Amino acid sequence: MIVGDLMTRTVITVSPETPVLDARQEMLKQKIRHLPVIGPGRKLLGIVTDRDIRLSLPSQATSLSVWELNYLLTKLTVDQVMTKTVITVGPMRPAPDAARLMLDQKIGALPVMDGERLVGIVTETDMLRAFVEMVAPELARRP
Repeated sequence: MIVGDLMTRTVITVSPETPVLDARQEMLKQKIRHLPVIGPGRKLLGIVTDRDIRLSLPSQATSLSVWELNYLLTKLTVDQVMTKTVITVGPMRPAPDAARLMLDQKIGALPVMDGERLVGIVTETDMLRAFVEMVAPELARRP
């Protein structure tokens, strides 16, 4: 089995100028935890995760007023919180190799690149789904 068999092909992305709060809303709406960050020419610039966003939000113990917080949060963009050194894989990479890479690097998703073009994303969920389909196909058919 290869990464191309497991990956999600319809990748939801954001631009580096996207406000962090908009990225967070998109993640909640789409029920995802990773957003590749795409620049001019569809170039992969980074990846932003739900954890990156959570860590960028102010502490509950802040002394800032609600208005100050809202102002600061509207100015915070994805390029300020994203991971810029992105580990990627190709679609022909064996799935077990990609899973091992995710485990070793302690990451939850790998953008899938065909040369310089983003063609998909493979996540922990994709890997778990493949595992269930292999070892217990009757469970994979459940809604």
